[in-house]
Amino acid sequence: MSFKWLSRPNSSSGMGIADHSQNTFMDLKLKKVYRYVIFKIDENKREVVVEKTGNPAESYDDFTASLPENDCRYAVFDFDFVTSENCQKSKIFFIAWSPSTSRIRAKMLYATSKDRFRRQLDGVHYEIQATDPTEMDLEVIRDRAN
Repeated sequence: MSFKWLSRPNSSSGMGIADHSQNTFMDLKLKKVYRYVIFKIDENKREVVVEKTGNPAESYDDFTASLPENDCRYAVFDFDFVTSENCQKSKIFFIAWSPSTSRIRAKMLYATSKDRFRRQLDGVHYEIQATDPTEMDLEVIRDRAN
């Protein structure tokens, strides 16, 4: 029995996942070398690639400022917080950023590729879909993490 279809890009979107994208996520998750990773779809390579990483000292504001105002992106953010029991915790958020001002084609491309890409990121705790900054502000993240 052949399983070659498992390694092919998603037939509906045609987008694969770059090895570097997977490895960068694992570095964020296991080694804590990044606070966040922003991914974009490279239409020429037909895969999701890393666009930017943030070092562990960067804030949530640094992360949100790194997202383009008028274009879609995927991102993961490692949110550190202290619980009401005074325990240090960390939760990884997957954010599908699709601003209302982005092109229709970009919105469609990111929407059809999201589920396959998200499934490759084992260890994400929460998922947020945002069309404007208020849908993913720090209070939203805090509420979801607690």
